[in-house]
Amino acid sequence: MSENVAEGVTRRLAEHAATLQHEEIPAEVIERAKLFIADFMGIAVRAFHDADSTPSLIAGAEALGAAGEGGASASVIGTRRRLAPPVAAFVNGAIGHSMDFDPMNTPASLAPSPPIMPAVFAAAEMSSASGRDVLAAIVVGYDVTCKISKALVPADMYERGFHPTAVAGCFGATAAAGRVLGLSTAQMMDAFGIALSEAAGSMQYLRNGAWTKRFQAGNAGRNGLVAATLAKHGFSGAVDALEGRFGLFHAYVPNPKPDEAIKDLRDVWEVMTTGIKPYPACRLSHAVADLGAAYFKDHGDRSDDIVEVIAGLSKTGMVLTGVPQEQKREPKSVVDGQFSTHFTVAVMLRQGKLDWDDYGPQLRDEKTLALTRKVSVFEDAEVESNYPGLLSGSLKLVFRDGTTHKAFQRVPKGDPENFVTAQEVRTKFSSLVRPCLGDAGDEALFRVAMNMDKHGVAALFAATLAETQPQRADA
Repeated sequence: MSENVAEGVTRRLAEHAATLQHEEIPAEVIERAKLFIADFMGIAVRAFHDADSTPSLIAGAEALGAAGEGGASASVIGTRRRLAPPVAAFVNGAIGHSMDFDPMNTPASLAPSPPIMPAVFAAAEMSSASGRDVLAAIVVGYDVTCKISKALVPADMYERGFHPTAVAGCFGATAAAGRVLGLSTAQMMDAFGIALSEAAGSMQYLRNGAWTKRFQAGNAGRNGLVAATLAKHGFSGAVDALEGRFGLFHAYVPNPKPDEAIKDLRDVWEVMTTGIKPYPACRLSHAVADLGAAYFKDHGDRSDDIVEVIAGLSKTGMVLTGVPQEQKREPKSVVDGQFSTHFTVAVMLRQGKLDWDDYGPQLRDEKTLALTRKVSVFEDAEVESNYPGLLSGSLKLVFRDGTTHKAFQRVPKGDPENFVTAQEVRTKFSSLVRPCLGDAGDEALFRVAMNMDKHGVAALFAATLAETQPQRADA
């Protein structure tokens, strides 16, 4: 990398984060940011009530981070508990990532919401920031997270075992929290220098379906808030945090692309390059899932007639959801199922859909598990050629009578080129929130999120409380 580039990357991102104003952001970008707030809150509400990791997460967080008398505190989704702001950011981020249902940025290969939004919300409670500032900060956070991840080259991060959501998300959370706290460009550069010492996250969770994936997303938000707060109070961070000799780009990957970190700033908004997940599973299996759903829609459940299912993935898709195949064919937990293309496509071929409530029944369904064991995956050259810009997939079904069915999905449902409809977003939200908050709570939370410029964070968190919602007659 040239010295000219080296001198510019950290500063330019810091300037963008520190100076962007709400009125400079196009209206459609603000509206999409509101949609992502609603999506995140809907997922987090359900995860607070249902995710298997939530009880231990809350118990541990309370042991570590209960706000002392007179100390700063911040809200936790779904409860009146208040914790020290970094701990609240950590808990909310981990909860929000617990279902693997959050928005995915395909080129950056990460989920921006869980690190960014909780850091913004906690910072807003610390500073009494307006809803407009919250929205601007989220836009900033998406930009920094996604652009840094693209500069790091996601496939290279995966190859080295790094979790992009956690690594790049730490910097995005730093930028977003710093924007809320009013950091100057110089302070933002210090904050990035502090974040450099905090950015971490390992893909080793894939070996046993560990909850550390959820932890890492929340921890990135916590670390970003800490970095921004320390910089706000004059703490010095390392210079050239991204491009320096021992900075992020050199230390984490072999062949970084630093220009990607500042490419098209304020021309291409990463909020608009991010998709919404229609299924609570690893995004790299979604194109194959779409193909399974399409087949079911046309033909119904033909699992008894299928003798073989062959799914084509990218190389990275293979690493995350395809191998070791013996393990992927025998999912034991929700996380196992979420990171098994074998299981995901089997569920789709059996019932044409995969919602959060399907995991429990389908992980115990003998016909689904039998079909899962008939699935094989391979690295498809055409799918790989589209990666990372597109998360394509292919599917071949072989039947007892010797006939076959072949299909290819170029863009999975939910990506910007094949975006979900407004009704699909609303249906997803309701399916998650209504069992916890009832009809009135569903409406109230969605309304606050979609009018965030008129509300503060307090109203958003208040709408997640089950006891504040009128009970349904059929509850």
